[in-house]
Amino acid sequence: MGPSSDSRSTSPIQRVEADLEHKTVASMLNTPIEVNLTTGELSGDRIESAARTITDLKGLFRDDLARQALDPNTLVYRVQAFLPVPEGEEGGMFWGTTFLSPGLVGDEYFMTKGHHHLQRSRAEFYLTITGTGALILMDEKRRTTFEPMRPHTLHYIPGHTAHRVANTGDSVLAFLAAWPSDAGHDYGTIARVGFSARLRKVGGIPTLVEES
Repeated sequence: MGPSSDSRSTSPIQRVEADLEHKTVASMLNTPIEVNLTTGELSGDRIESAARTITDLKGLFRDDLARQALDPNTLVYRVQAFLPVPEGEEGGMFWGTTFLSPGLVGDEYFMTKGHHHLQRSRAEFYLTITGTGALILMDEKRRTTFEPMRPHTLHYIPGHTAHRVANTGDSVLAFLAAWPSDAGHDYGTIARVGFSARLRKVGGIPTLVEES
């Protein structure tokens, strides 16, 4: 039996070229992730996750005896992140959600570790989804302020600004974040020198108290 009409009309080289073209187009198509705008949860094949328990946060809170008195498995916060390009690559963007539990260590609210960006000029956006809290900001002159967070508030974090979030409410605080892929995270500086003020519960009210 002779070759089919399809085989006669398409040479092996043309078939290889067509196959390569198909593969090239397929490689350019990214499967999108999904963002639940009610809860902040991310879902998809390329979601990275991390969690921090109270045990992981030794040295973060002013009253370490109060921290040690808590169940060591207490979840303080967890993070989901969508990193579509390699970290450090210029021109890309990352997306993530942080879920920060309610709680106190002494009179200090549960909070994230806080960081600078390695590339100090890089900025970031936070969008609050659920809960209430405070975005704590410290500029290069170590002046610390905070912005109240509640559902639908959008926060711009300028470059050259250290930042962390505290949960001042009674339910999980969830917020979305978008930042440049080459921003990087510098946790070490905050671990060494901290912020110039801490957000503490004073008379039932979130209050920035300067460090002595």
